[in-house]
Amino acid sequence: MKIVAPISRVEEAAPMAAAGAGEIYCGIVPADWTDRFRSAGVNRRAFGNLTRYEDLAEVVDIASGHGATVSLVMNAQHYADEQVDVLLDLAGRFAEMGGHALIVGDIGLLARLGERDLPVRLHASSLLAARNAEAAALLGRLGARRIVLPRDVTLDEIAAMAARRPDLEFEAFVLNDGCVFEEGNCHTIHLPGRLGGPICLDRYATGYSRVDGRALDDAEAKALAANDECHDRWLWYRFGCGFSQTPEGLPFGPCGLCALPDMAAAGLAAVKIAGREGPLERKLASVRMVRATLDRLEATGRADAVAAFAQGLRRRPDLCASGYMCYYREVLDRPAPPPQDRAGDDCVSAAADPTLPRAM
Repeated sequence: MKIVAPISRVEEAAPMAAAGAGEIYCGIVPADWTDRFRSAGVNRRAFGNLTRYEDLAEVVDIASGHGATVSLVMNAQHYADEQVDVLLDLAGRFAEMGGHALIVGDIGLLARLGERDLPVRLHASSLLAARNAEAAALLGRLGARRIVLPRDVTLDEIAAMAARRPDLEFEAFVLNDGCVFEEGNCHTIHLPGRLGGPICLDRYATGYSRVDGRALDDAEAKALAANDECHDRWLWYRFGCGFSQTPEGLPFGPCGLCALPDMAAAGLAAVKIAGREGPLERKLASVRMVRATLDRLEATGRADAVAAFAQGLRRRPDLCASGYMCYYREVLDRPAPPPQDRAGDDCVSAAADPTLPRAM
């Protein structure tokens, strides 16, 4: 399985590829787009993009020199007709640069691109929310060669879709940036914290009342308060455990490392690291964590050993045990991994520092 990882600046391409990213993805908002469409987004992450065509071409060249490929995101959920025409031209320009794939979030744009004979692959974004084999087949008929699965599909669903559609590639999320809502049906944007942050982190004032007009009794009030507390805790985990990290720089937050053996067994083509807008250090640490865990899978072939290793990387088994941090919580139903297989200090350091030997 390839590691698909994000960049937002030219200088990030080389270190990300060197760390183990086989596919790099990025966005671009060129000046001619903003002159014409102002703040209307080319893609989902308006504040994590390249701004010049020359930079995009340079990223493609750098990645190629490191044996990696580049995918360009066009994953806004919908575009106006005149925007589609501009994006079709951008797709052609990207193909001429040697780009590998377009990650598309609008089904109309996917169909238009599928009608063209461009020498780039089409990947259906998770925003298209393919939750079953029939949806994947539809996207395939429109031209998609890979389906990026939504964040909240289960491992059984992933395996079933991959088995039903061997003609398509599948990609699943493995680290960072969990969506509170169903991403494919969410029409908000994720602003940087200084501009307000994601709308789903807003602190709403809420109150409760019974439909029959009677006052809440103590038990009901306590149950609702406990539910609110659990929801706040879940939000904290969903957004990177308060956007925190270990002393070694390994990020906390939504994680599917323990599920990598299941993904490999299902035949997934790639696993995706989210977070284009994050700092380079966070992105690099994420790639190294995935690479080290895949190396452990290759070395042992044992799912329990991989789970133990992954849960030991950040030295916070309590966060893993909560289940709130898991993309694929069903792994918690399995027997606890043996302590002797947990990541040691050398492996933690290797995941955080590329100058040390890779964990095996």
